[in-house]
Formats: sequence, structure tokens, C-alpha cells
Amino acid sequence: MNGPQPPAEELSLAEQAYRAIRDRLVLLDIRPGAPINEEQLSQSLGFGRTPIREALKRLQYERLIATFPRRGTFATEVNITDLAHLSEVRRQLEPMAASQAARRATAGDRDRLTDLQRRLESASEQGRSPDDLMRLDLAVHRAIYAATHNPYLEDTLVRYDNLATRVWCLFVDRLPGMAGHVGEHGPLLRTITAGDADKAAELARSHVEGFERAIREAL
Repeated sequence: MNGPQPPAEELSLAEQAYRAIRDRLVLLDIRPGAPINEEQLSQSLGFGRTPIREALKRLQYERLIATFPRRGTFATEVNITDLAHLSEVRRQLEPMAASQAARRATAGDRDRLTDLQRRLESASEQGRSPDDLMRLDLAVHRAIYAATHNPYLEDTLVRYDNLATRVWCLFVDRLPGMAGHVGEHGPLLRTITAGDADKAAELARSHVEGFERAIREAL
């Protein structure tokens, strides 16, 4: 489970390795189809082989890597035909998460969401790079999921958002409106912190539908 996230120094080595490799895969720093080498990851990330192995087991379950007999382990391919399946799930669960976050967010959650809202405004003004925008988008989604205080919903949505983000990264050069798409989170975050569950669900659903539409237009 992803659950509430403790400070980095309290995370196990396996958890730190998992998050580092996961984000490399999600943001396509490790390209789809690329071989996964335990020794190289161990050296580049500074973790021992055991934490790396434990991390890779989780990533295989999350469909970010795949192991083939006599061939080895590879980053999974990004299949555009998966977009419809991902969107079908996210259209149902993202609005649920947004509405539950609006109802359940603690004072600490609201502070984090408000800080992310400021970062979104700053990113819009400064014209951030696509990589910065993608990382900010991931941070926003993960903060909303955490604010639901439902670890099962959070875990499920993190997995699906990771897979959807890989699709987005694959087409980022063809998406000139990316900053605007990420900026849509501003009204959503304000609505969640205001505690308006119905409006939050509506905005989250619209965001998912807009994401799918933008990808299809880029094909």
C-alpha cells in the first residue's frame, strides 16, 4: 500500500528504491522496452541488490516491468490501446477520490493541497519544462489520493495514474496544451480544500475526459 507517506529518512531502503525506480519508469527516464539491470540500478541509485529486487517485484505487479523466461526483465511497452481501459477505470475512481478528499482532508492535507496550488500558479507563470510539469502533475494526484484516507483507493489510483502518465509522457511532444491541462488542477484543489465534494467530483471527471481527448487528438 502507498498510504500516508512518512519522511524519506523513515522509509525502508526497499521503499526508497521502489519509489526511485517507479518514477524513472513512469516518466520514461527508463524507456519502454528497455532492459532492467539490477546491478546497474544498484550502482546508479546507491542501493544494495536486496532492496532493488524487492522493488522490482512490486513494479512487476504494477505492470511497469515484465520478466520473460530466458530473456530477462524489461520496462513494459506503452500500448495506446490501453488508454480506453485506463480511462474507463479513472472516470469512475478519480471523481470518487476527489469527493472523498473534499470530505475527509485534514488540516495538514489542506495545507499540502494549498501549497501545490501555489506551485501550479508559479509553474504557469514561469513556463516550466514538460518534465517539471509532469512531476508536479504526479504530486497533485498523489496528494489528492492521500487525502481520501482510504489506502485501498489510494493504492489503486496511484497505479492507474502511473500507467496513464506513461501514455502522456509518450505523447508530450505532441501536446502543446500540456501546461493548461496541468493547470486545470488549480480549481480542483481549491474546490477540495473548500470541502465541496460534488463540485470536486465534477472537475475530476472532466479532467480525466480531457486527458483522454487530448491524447486521441494527438494520435
